[in-house]
Amino acid sequence: MTRLRVHGFTISIDGYGAGPGQDLQNPMGRGSQDLHRWAFKTRTFRTMFGQDGGSIGEDDRLAARGFHGIGAWVMGRNMFTHERGPWANDDWKGWWGDVPPYRCPVYVLTHHPRASFDHGGTTFHFVAEGLDAALEQARAAAGDLDIRLGGGVATLRAALQRGLVDEMHLAVAPILLGGGEALWPGLDLPGLGYRIARTLATPDARHLLLEKG
Repeated sequence: MTRLRVHGFTISIDGYGAGPGQDLQNPMGRGSQDLHRWAFKTRTFRTMFGQDGGSIGEDDRLAARGFHGIGAWVMGRNMFTHERGPWANDDWKGWWGDVPPYRCPVYVLTHHPRASFDHGGTTFHFVAEGLDAALEQARAAAGDLDIRLGGGVATLRAALQRGLVDEMHLAVAPILLGGGEALWPGLDLPGLGYRIARTLATPDARHLLLEKG
């Protein structure tokens, strides 16, 4: 059965998944440059972006696990672009350069339709009919594999509030953002059936593995 999984979603100690003022120069908001430091140091991420080296410890193991057994992705528009409102730049292909790391169909939630396109081995589809429609399309594409749910915060909150996420790897980075997009307000995770299955501390993050049921 296809599962909906979250991997490597990182928040600050004060609970923000993105800082204030997201724009082209600050993809994750102001002050967030160290939010994903734990991930960007790993061999998994460096290899994805054509770089050598990188750590091979627990951070890397968790980063790599997030790409195993994944047949499709669903993400919010904020994870794909800095643009807001109607699409103004059809040349924008995402934050990832010429070779996106997904290598499977990606379904981007949006209020403004856009034609699908192939880019660097990944096909991006834009779904204006909501989360349920995106998940239905992703399940059809994933086959026997799982779906990975990406950010941003609003997308994850929407899925958690409905208990749709089967497994979540959350990383807490040792930084304070003071504002931005907060993950936790109004979420009763125990009431929704989630429990902490494991915790793990590394120098750059505290990792929490949550499961449903």
